[in-house]
Amino acid sequence: MAAGELIHGLHAVRAALRYDPAGVVEAWMERSRRDQRMQRLREELERCGARIQQVSRRELDRLTDGAAHQGVVIRFRGAAPQGDEALEGHLDGLAGAPLLLILDQVQDPHNLGACLRTADAAGVDAVVAPRDRAVGLTATVHKVASGATASVPFFQVTNLARTLEALKQRGIWLVGAAGEAESPPWALDLDGPLAVVMGAEGTGLRRLTREACDFLARIPMAGQVESLNVSVATGVLLYEAVRQRQAAGTAQQAPE
Repeated sequence: MAAGELIHGLHAVRAALRYDPAGVVEAWMERSRRDQRMQRLREELERCGARIQQVSRRELDRLTDGAAHQGVVIRFRGAAPQGDEALEGHLDGLAGAPLLLILDQVQDPHNLGACLRTADAAGVDAVVAPRDRAVGLTATVHKVASGATASVPFFQVTNLARTLEALKQRGIWLVGAAGEAESPPWALDLDGPLAVVMGAEGTGLRRLTREACDFLARIPMAGQVESLNVSVATGVLLYEAVRQRQAAGTAQQAPE
């Protein structure tokens, strides 16, 4: 059987076909589904050269452990996460002021997928995570990201603390999210070369990661809950940075 991750659901399968059709190795489709939507999807799968099997709904249930597959499952063999050297090359090739997202040991695939999707929407140039104690590009990540695993460069580095220092040497400022910080993100200057640094679920930023940040930001919480989900908090900080960058014009050109 070909290697790769299983992805299910109409939206997730279409996203994989749209962003990386060559990564679709094979597909299983529910034989009793004859509607136009499934027929169009079958034609797309045939065009990309995927091996298609018509199977029962019970077989699809087995492949997905009973998840809501909507009658289709594919085996997706997308590009593996890139590493340290590739990150350096990617940063060298950026024309404008970088906007990066750093995820410090995020382990929930739903959170990583949601963060990648938000990063795509915000125009983030790269998402960086450590190799150890962090989730990679699993099937769940591909499904939740809805295509962003292919559209947003994702790098897994060996030593995150060392990578953060290298980013600072490039003139990229690091803003970390921390509940005990004094300033909300809109009180900080986020309109230049920037990396938004988010901590793991429950534990937040590790000590070395926190110490590497140039400044910290907190999201004010007016209700009873103590903190936001990491993917939601990521959206708040990224879009504040986008707002400031658009106002200052630095998203299109590097500062002098």
